[in-house]
Amino acid sequence: MEELRPSGGPAPQPFPALFPPGLHAIYGECRRLYPEQPNPLQVTAIVKYWLGGPDPLDYVSMYRNLGSPARGVPEHWHYVSFGLSDLYGDNRVHEYTGTDGSSGFGFELTFRLKREAEESAPPTWPAELMQGLARYVFQSENTFCSGDHVSWHSPLDNSESRIQHMLLTEDPQMQPVQTPFGMVSFLQIVGICTEELHAAQQWNGQGILELLRTVPVAGGPWLITDMRRGETIFEIDPHLQERVDKGIETEGSNLSGVSAKCAWDDLSRPPEDEDDSRSICIGTQQRRLSGKDTEQIREALRRGLEINSKSVLPPISSQRHNGMNHDRAPSRKDSLESESSAALIPHELIRTRQLESVHLKFNQESGTLIPLCLRGRLLHGRHFTYKSITGDTAITFVSTGVEGAFATEEHPYAAHGPWLQILLTEELVEKMLEDLEDLSSPEELKLPKEYSWPANKLKISILPDTVFDNPLH
Repeated sequence: MEELRPSGGPAPQPFPALFPPGLHAIYGECRRLYPEQPNPLQVTAIVKYWLGGPDPLDYVSMYRNLGSPARGVPEHWHYVSFGLSDLYGDNRVHEYTGTDGSSGFGFELTFRLKREAEESAPPTWPAELMQGLARYVFQSENTFCSGDHVSWHSPLDNSESRIQHMLLTEDPQMQPVQTPFGMVSFLQIVGICTEELHAAQQWNGQGILELLRTVPVAGGPWLITDMRRGETIFEIDPHLQERVDKGIETEGSNLSGVSAKCAWDDLSRPPEDEDDSRSICIGTQQRRLSGKDTEQIREALRRGLEINSKSVLPPISSQRHNGMNHDRAPSRKDSLESESSAALIPHELIRTRQLESVHLKFNQESGTLIPLCLRGRLLHGRHFTYKSITGDTAITFVSTGVEGAFATEEHPYAAHGPWLQILLTEELVEKMLEDLEDLSSPEELKLPKEYSWPANKLKISILPDTVFDNPLH
């Protein structure tokens, strides 16, 4: 439950001594931008998160921004969250780690919504949207970075709008702040259409953000979301699709993996062989990834974001890797790590197995990303990983240019416990792209759908979601 009230926080300085220091620092940045709005409306959680409430954000402040007519920036509502960073420094929500690193998760969310002429007060639905994203961060401990995309699959305001997904970028006005509990940056949510999401997946989020900045009605320089926008940037300016196509062709995609509904069968041996820890069989209890396997997949995804470097799968190691790469800051937990990933069997007892024939299974949403995996990743010498959200299965496609993979040209299908690697030659990738062409029109796809390459002993099935929702699939 939430309530709407005027902010009682940013009273004229000096702030009261008991005012939470982290909150004080963020309010200071808001006051710099909005000195004439010392008490903005706020949406606040009635029951705070540390008292058992469901909403991680203590507050969402809502400001009226007059924009910049000279630069083509319209008047809009500016929303700022409080709670993803450490506001209190007393371990009630975030572990206090000192002043040198990040405060809490290291960022707060912002959102800019075009103000409609008839509006005298800001709509409150963006606050619930921000709470939803915050719940994901707290539950998964995955942090967001500029250029990330969020597949929402629903109008952000629960209307009939085409704006149904999000990109994230640095807020154009708010500067990172140093708090007594570490640094806090501000990541702005940008509403986008489904076609723009697909372009970001096939190319990269930063590229699409730059295109949005060039189209005033689609965001403009400050990337303001207009929920009444009825056209994609490609409909507004068809030449932008050419820029995306060229980017995909020359740069490929920087999306190196996704959480998905997927599974795989080892067709090299009977499915009743439950004692073989090296195979996964649909209909039997899935084994969990060992911590070391999870770490390697996690590192693979991180390295996969280094667009201009040679794609490398690091060796399985017992050491933890917490370093940075060129595109992402380190997070508490990367996208493939979960509490359920503890090994059920000793890692040393699992040996890598070469398979003769495999059957891959995906739901429709995951299946439509296969052409992206092949065209945007493997043809550029990279890798792409599907990590199951219904089990600990993982499927990594690798090209011949990826170093450190346990799948080889001689043995292109290899499994390490429930982690399957598939090495595809450029010739096979081109053949698969031809055969999978109908995946580009998922609305016309009738499920189940099966694709097969008998000469390569490879089969892919696209199945209904219900198959994966049932634990006995």
